[in-house]
Amino acid sequence: MASRPQTPRDGLAWITGAGTGIGKAVVLELVSRGWRVAVTGRTESVLAELAASAPGKIVVMPGDVTNPAAMAVIVETIERDHGPIALAFLNAGMATYISAPEIDLAAVRRIYDVNVMGAFNCLAALFPRMAKRAGGQIAVCASTAGYGGLPRAAAYSSTKAALINAMTAFRFDGERLGILVQVVNPGFVDTPMTKTNDFPMPFMIAPDVAAKACVDGFERRGFEIIFPKRLAYILKFANLLPYPAYFWLISKVTGAGK
Repeated sequence: MASRPQTPRDGLAWITGAGTGIGKAVVLELVSRGWRVAVTGRTESVLAELAASAPGKIVVMPGDVTNPAAMAVIVETIERDHGPIALAFLNAGMATYISAPEIDLAAVRRIYDVNVMGAFNCLAALFPRMAKRAGGQIAVCASTAGYGGLPRAAAYSSTKAALINAMTAFRFDGERLGILVQVVNPGFVDTPMTKTNDFPMPFMIAPDVAAKACVDGFERRGFEIIFPKRLAYILKFANLLPYPAYFWLISKVTGAGK
């Protein structure tokens, strides 16, 4: 059963992590292309401010993606009151940087709960409904950091690798069910999350540029949506190298191990 990109005629979009950064920019880009968008995040006042920027186009549905029951209720409420979710962009995420020897297990659990289980909580609510309609589109925000382990990013990179692998597997299910499954792998985007980074961030792009790349990708059938492409291709190449060459290159570029 062939899947296809969804359009505003098919229903509305649902974006998690919609209050700031890439999520917020994608909401505004979708609205500019004729979509009605339901927005989810933990801070209702931030979502309400976003909704006020496009009256009648944005539905506020606050919630925490780590709560599976809440995500199920949100999906049910959106579809009951506003129509089918045609496109979902599961964007909620966080970054935690850790290094050996001291490992903060609570921080590791938290980032897995948000980045990995948060996405699965939403997927579990979406897939049965879309499968029943034999139509829909789901994109999950992973990261180019998921291509391979990076210094200080054992927790962050591994959550993003998990998402890339999960969506690769779900792509097969999606083709069988008529649901278009995609993964979004950003590099560095100028967001509140990256503002806390204390390391070089090459090829940084603005959120509106990232949002345009995202939504352009949603309008095509391709599996992976990447931006900025220069950084993505460099990291893809690096991960084709034998491990000794990979460790040497990443250490050279990042100064790891010094």
